[in-house]
Amino acid sequence: MQNRIEELRKRRGVTQEELAAALEVSRQTIGSLENGRYNPSIILAFRLARFFGMAVEEIFIYGEERK
Repeated sequence: MQNRIEELRKRRGVTQEELAAALEVSRQTIGSLENGRYNPSIILAFRLARFFGMAVEEIFIYGEERK
């Protein structure tokens, strides 16, 4: 699943470390999310959405929708 986390984080001027601290996860988790190596739990997806003030669907791009 693709996502816009890196784009949104950079637009807001937040480092991976700062985002990780706000979401109570490791910086490595943020890096893995941004690189598509890890899909978040539903709870983490909602935390990300709340942090960015967006809907989950605006952050994560489900592959089948792009066909």
